[in-house]
Amino acid sequence: MAEIVKDVIKTAGVFFIEESARGTLNQNLKGITKASIPVDMSWAQLLEERASQVPHKAFLLYENERYTYREMDQNANKVANLLKSIGGGKGKGVGIFMKNSPRYLDVFFGAQKIGMYIVPLNPELKGDGLRYVIDHSDVEYLFVENELLDAFHAIKAEVPKLKHILVNDCEPDTKNMKVPSGMERFSAVAKQSNANPGVGFNPEDMCLIMYTSGTTGRAKGVVYRYGQSSVKKLSLLSGLYLKPDDVYYTAMQLCHANAMFLTVTCSLGKRATVALARKFSASKFWEDIRHHKVTVFNVIGSMVPILMKQPPSPLDSQNKVRVVLSAACPADMWEAFEKRFGVTIYEGYGAVDGGNKIVMNLGTGPVGSIGKPSRSLGKYRLLDGNGKDVKKGEPGELAFVLSPRKSSGKKKSSGGGVEYYKNEKATGEKNKDGLLYTGDLLRSDAKGYLYFVGRNTESMRKGGENVSAFEVEHVIMDHPAVEEVAVYAVPSEMAEDEIMASVKLVEGMTLDPRELIVFLKDRLAKYAVPRYIRIVKEFPMTNSFRVVKKDLEKIGVTPDTFDAQKSKG
Repeated sequence: MAEIVKDVIKTAGVFFIEESARGTLNQNLKGITKASIPVDMSWAQLLEERASQVPHKAFLLYENERYTYREMDQNANKVANLLKSIGGGKGKGVGIFMKNSPRYLDVFFGAQKIGMYIVPLNPELKGDGLRYVIDHSDVEYLFVENELLDAFHAIKAEVPKLKHILVNDCEPDTKNMKVPSGMERFSAVAKQSNANPGVGFNPEDMCLIMYTSGTTGRAKGVVYRYGQSSVKKLSLLSGLYLKPDDVYYTAMQLCHANAMFLTVTCSLGKRATVALARKFSASKFWEDIRHHKVTVFNVIGSMVPILMKQPPSPLDSQNKVRVVLSAACPADMWEAFEKRFGVTIYEGYGAVDGGNKIVMNLGTGPVGSIGKPSRSLGKYRLLDGNGKDVKKGEPGELAFVLSPRKSSGKKKSSGGGVEYYKNEKATGEKNKDGLLYTGDLLRSDAKGYLYFVGRNTESMRKGGENVSAFEVEHVIMDHPAVEEVAVYAVPSEMAEDEIMASVKLVEGMTLDPRELIVFLKDRLAKYAVPRYIRIVKEFPMTNSFRVVKKDLEKIGVTPDTFDAQKSKG
């Protein structure tokens, strides 16, 4: 605890010095105590600062490529000048339909240098889902990965707002590729000047729209504005778990807030180095960690059991990793993961539409806990379906109390809320009655530590009881033959839900659904044991490694699904 207090004091001191140099210290001093930063900055501005402070330090490691802070800034300038040359500028939108690479970040930083807003597109999107986000976000410019062209071509005629489509022909396997008619080459950026275009931005303009994964419905675009980007807040957060000599690794896609905010932004804030993977590979994960001499990496809960079920190796603990930043790590695997790989887990909670509210357990809370919300986050409540506070130990939806904030008129509005792009209804449902509803179920112990239970939308009703899909999934994951699982509701002959589990097995293993039912009977309440079990080879997944349950719900009970109720007969 003493070490954490020292880090907090040191981080605050550095932040005050930087704010003074920026000329925004006085404006932000009062806000910091209330977890509010009235005058924020863009990602591009922070990159420019770091490029002047540590120009020759490595910022990005990717496969066999290495880029310094100065080189990243110059590459971003080239993209900015390319976009400017084809009409890009303040208030216009650019979509990024690309997989992880240095080129992705060049576009992300470059577009901000001329005041544009960025829309990261999940590279797994196809069909109507892809069409919807491109059309809904009103982007006029789109950068497309070569290997994603087929998915884009399928909906190209349905996105007429696009004026310029630039194909990424800069990757090693795309040299001399033929670019489709009507599209432009990203490689044209090489001819652009690496000088700063000097355009800047309007603080009230959008700088980023991050669409939710849409696992339960239409994706919603969370708006970040230049004047309230969260960059400075994330820079402050970085001081709690990062050091300047850290190499911070992520295998998650940059369209996901976990990679862009926690890895990239926090590394920028601390002048650390980012090690970026093209994609997550369980078999190559630790090889990457050792290759890049990684000291910090981030995971989400579903990645932990996948890594744990890889064959043991004498090299498991042969790494330089100091800290693993986790979200929803299975409590029963927490200590086993630390011991096997020789690491320390810090558990955290946050969401792209969570109003920049972050809770962290930096080794200061019990295993399985996300910690306690700091005072600076303000008050919070755990609510039942009727909006009443739940008792200690009972799950309830986490809702943060919004601070009152004066608007330009006479009325007051709530500060710290979430804005969804062109969706007033969803914005109103998210921020209402002075509260920010997270949609996440948590419980609190006697000492006030919080524990993640699951999504509110993933709660099922069976036997007169509410059943958390999250908790059932974690019990099923205890079976040695199960690599991944998704639990969800399917229609019942009765008024309640029937519980179904789709299961992916560890390679080379088999599992009789009857065996799984027996396994669960001593570990779950009777009403929580799934009636239906289906063995699958793959899941429909988002790039944040979440199963798209709405797709599984549409498939429903199939002929190859095991029915425990019929089996009794």
